[in-house]
Amino acid sequence: MTRYAADLAAVRAAAARVAGRAKRTPIARCGTLDALAGRSLFFKCEQYQKSGSFKFRGACNAVESLDAAAAQRGVAAHSSGNFAQALALAARARGIDAHLVMPSNAPAVKKHAVLGYGARVVACEPTLAAREAALAEVLAETGATPLHPYDHDDVIAGQGTAALEMLEDVPDLDAIVAPVGGGGLVSGLAIAATALRPGIRVFAAEPAGADDAARSKRAGRVIPMERPVTIADGLLTSLGERTWPVVRDLVEDVVVVSEAEIVAAMRLAWERGKLLVEPSAAVALAAVLAEPFRTRSGLARVGVVLSGGNVDLDRLPWAAR
Repeated sequence: MTRYAADLAAVRAAAARVAGRAKRTPIARCGTLDALAGRSLFFKCEQYQKSGSFKFRGACNAVESLDAAAAQRGVAAHSSGNFAQALALAARARGIDAHLVMPSNAPAVKKHAVLGYGARVVACEPTLAAREAALAEVLAETGATPLHPYDHDDVIAGQGTAALEMLEDVPDLDAIVAPVGGGGLVSGLAIAATALRPGIRVFAAEPAGADDAARSKRAGRVIPMERPVTIADGLLTSLGERTWPVVRDLVEDVVVVSEAEIVAAMRLAWERGKLLVEPSAAVALAAVLAEPFRTRSGLARVGVVLSGGNVDLDRLPWAAR
């Protein structure tokens, strides 16, 4: 039997650890979106989470899990934005330093939020090699504890707490759909949901311009994304060593959507659902509206995780058209 990075006990422990720190986010409904999808949709609104995304769950669990000596040295990570914000806020809540390496093309709204939470931002070129090199320098300089944005046991367990809440609020879901980049969210969700409700189906949603998870599923092995290009800036990373086995075994399929579908879904969420989400979150809605998913049977009640709402209002995708 495969042992994953977390299990239901770890997710429940994370839920107890972050209680009173992370928000319990609501479930939203929209009749228009139900009609377009051809089924009942239940939106888990992580755009209302602290720091504006689900990432706070994992960051908070990881920071609160540190022993006193490690916490005193601070924490560090590289992130394009949402994990950087989440870690900065979680570190501030514990009263420790946070050092965030962010690529030069990270959205300004996310950089400003990280600084606003009192963290240090170290800029680097927008490549994985540059991010890792800059983080190595920060670690050597500070002695901080590195926390991976998604490929970390405590982070994955923390993200799984969203599934606990969803299934308490809507216990008879047939499936859960969530966006996938590095896989921390969908892994945590899949671990918790399939343990709580055997038979529930878990799907990942991914942009066509960053479709490493879909290609990896088809090949049965990890195929890293070399040059991802998508408006969904939170989904640019490839699957990790800890997240891949979960995606391989517990995620039924990865639904791939185009850039046009992502923009259309984001606009629908704003206009019809009154749900202010970022492009990465809109990927999940785009997936359930896409024909390959709409034609699947046995999915009358579907939970859709809206992963975040950190939108750069000066760069709305439809405004540039």
